[in-house]
Amino acid sequence: MIVVAQVTIDGSKAAIWAAITNIENAAEIISGIENIEVLEKPANGLVGLKWRETRILFGKPASVEKWITDAAENEFYKTRAEDGGFVFLTTKRISESSGGMTLSEAHESKPQTMVAKLMSVTMLLLFKGVVKKALLQDLNDIKSAVEHK
Repeated sequence: MIVVAQVTIDGSKAAIWAAITNIENAAEIISGIENIEVLEKPANGLVGLKWRETRILFGKPASVEKWITDAAENEFYKTRAEDGGFVFLTTKRISESSGGMTLSEAHESKPQTMVAKLMSVTMLLLFKGVVKKALLQDLNDIKSAVEHK
């Protein structure tokens, strides 16, 4: 299952990049994040940064470890997480558009086990809208933080 969302932001690439790479303080910017605990910091750059992110899902706290697998400054970064037989791949990307800067996020859920593969049919039907709504909320929170600085 792949879900993509995007927003246009009135701000510079550098300002957007600063907001989306401020992982340690993401809970202050993104309303859906309850807590961030940085687990590993690379010597330089973003690749290798690993953290535990806690969100409220279906009324209960849910934590997952994420790490950055690839990045290009002021352009994009990719994360990976693994949980419940799934691999979750996410890409945040900044691009120029006619209305300003566009921040997009693509989230891909890849089932790895037989149980996860069976669950993915249900996920596609029931959760795709929930995931898209959550992505849009995250992006709009980032937009608000950048535009109100």
